[in-house]
Amino acid sequence: MYKLVAIDIDGTLMNDRKEITKEVNDAIQAAKARGVKVVICTGRPIVGVQSIIEELKLNDEDDYVITFNGALVQNTYNQDVESQITLSYENLKEIYELSLKIDSPLHFFDTENLYTPNREINRYTIHEAHINQMPLHYLPINEVPEDMLIPKVMFIDEPERLNTNIANIPESFWEKYTFVKSTPFFLEILDPRVSKGNAVRQLAEKLSIKQEEVICIGDGENDLSMIEYAGCGVAMANAESVVKEAAQFHTLSNNEHGVAYAIEKLILGADHH
Repeated sequence: MYKLVAIDIDGTLMNDRKEITKEVNDAIQAAKARGVKVVICTGRPIVGVQSIIEELKLNDEDDYVITFNGALVQNTYNQDVESQITLSYENLKEIYELSLKIDSPLHFFDTENLYTPNREINRYTIHEAHINQMPLHYLPINEVPEDMLIPKVMFIDEPERLNTNIANIPESFWEKYTFVKSTPFFLEILDPRVSKGNAVRQLAEKLSIKQEEVICIGDGENDLSMIEYAGCGVAMANAESVVKEAAQFHTLSNNEHGVAYAIEKLILGADHH
């Protein structure tokens, strides 16, 4: 019945100790053995998922990964880019000017690196570089190459301050960009065509998999678009309430092998023990 399962990483695939449990890995291998396509779908950059793809053996000839919340869809076997939707240098300048106006620290990416224009490097920028094992560079906006491909920009701050900053973003920006709050201290800014849901839909169409044959599993606001798209949207027990409301199936939490439980119930069925 189900042919593709898209899985978020943080708060979903991994437990709070940032581990993929044996139970979750075993369930994913069993789904793969059935010919189900398993696709990691994350806000993280591609370098931040490389070790996970290897650990889960999701790098066969026809395997894919969705990163940067859907801005980059890539074949994991030969690294061919399936689709890439990036912000322009003009977009970056405009977003940077907004960040100065509302007094929010910001950082941005190309496909391989994390950049900050802030001489005072924010601790959340350091956190982001660390969890993704990504090179971090100080790069003033006026030194950014105009042809740089920028999958996403992020506003970062203490949760209360970030909420205040979000409230101060003018209406015109909400129309021009996709904003996704991926954690209480991260606001991601992407091209308006970018979402996890759009990326999963595009990949399913490429693989001739119908919408009703797709499962999407997640916990956060940035997973909502793919959970709404999926034939079966799965919410973790630790998911935000909007995600739970949109989902057709509720699984256990990320600390109770929730991904494994969902795969066993929805894909492997009663014959799997």
